[in-house]
Amino acid sequence: MLWLWILIGVVALVALFVVVGYNRLVRLRNEVDTGWANIDVQLQRRADLIPNLVETVRAYATHERGVFEEVTRARAALQQAGTPGTAADANEGLTIAIGRLFAVAEAYPELKASENFLQLQEDLTDTEDKISAARRYYNATVMRFNTAVQSFPWLLVASPLGFPAREFFSAHGDTALPQVSFDTAT
Repeated sequence: MLWLWILIGVVALVALFVVVGYNRLVRLRNEVDTGWANIDVQLQRRADLIPNLVETVRAYATHERGVFEEVTRARAALQQAGTPGTAADANEGLTIAIGRLFAVAEAYPELKASENFLQLQEDLTDTEDKISAARRYYNATVMRFNTAVQSFPWLLVASPLGFPAREFFSAHGDTALPQVSFDTAT
């Protein structure tokens, strides 16, 4: 009879472990999903600013069609991105395209002085800061989640209950700093 109580106790402990592990993983997964939603909102806000920015620049620089098309393609790629990896790549492409658009704007002093352009530029900078903050939060939650699903004893619960590791949202442009040289003897 004692062995029956021991067996019931072991089964109860295993069930408790599974329930606690499952609830912990669900909480971590929800944090990751919330982090991704925050990034997605900011990426959408950024994408929504692009048409106004393009139209403002187009009013002054009508012959820069290639740059406008590049920005439009990059914006569409960002809106179609479904995973953090593809979104990061598309975001990088859009950043490059916007950089080219601002380079075009440099050639038009009256555009740079335009209040509409300045406001859009400020909104875009603010959105970039929010994307960066959302990316840091998301990547921190992904790190906690991935650590949980890949470490003992939680991996015993994670794999059978369908909790795969999540993908980070990496900003490729943050890894390579531009080289600046003030040496005039080249």
